[in-house]
Amino acid sequence: MNSQQQSLSLYAASFLRITLGIALLAHGLLKVFVFTMPGTVGFFASQGFPGWMAYPVTAIELLAGAAMIVGFHSRVAAVVSLPVLLGALSVHIGNGWLFTAKNGGWEYPAFLVASAVVVALLGDGALALSNIVRRQASDRLQTA
Repeated sequence: MNSQQQSLSLYAASFLRITLGIALLAHGLLKVFVFTMPGTVGFFASQGFPGWMAYPVTAIELLAGAAMIVGFHSRVAAVVSLPVLLGALSVHIGNGWLFTAKNGGWEYPAFLVASAVVVALLGDGALALSNIVRRQASDRLQTA
């Protein structure tokens, strides 16, 4: 792979990381501001999950989403988000394939799971806070 292809791959990884981060953050904010936490607790309970799980799920969506948007330890954020995304997939799996199906199908949650796996494999890509931190640490070691 030449350097131009490698550079484009890093930007492609960033694009996926940022869009997945936006989706996670949006779902977390939806739980807090639209459904409200009591409503989210009730929904979790109605789906057979312990209601209290709404709190760590929302925190993971918010924190992992923000970390992915800025590119801070995106691999870790993607792996941490996988149980949440797999849980969402389990809620929708019986509703049919298309997300336009009644109660939402499984295509969108499955795509989010696949995206998280890809981000976990590719890492931060370009335009990432982790790259800046890594570069500054490297510069400090070289000047020491």
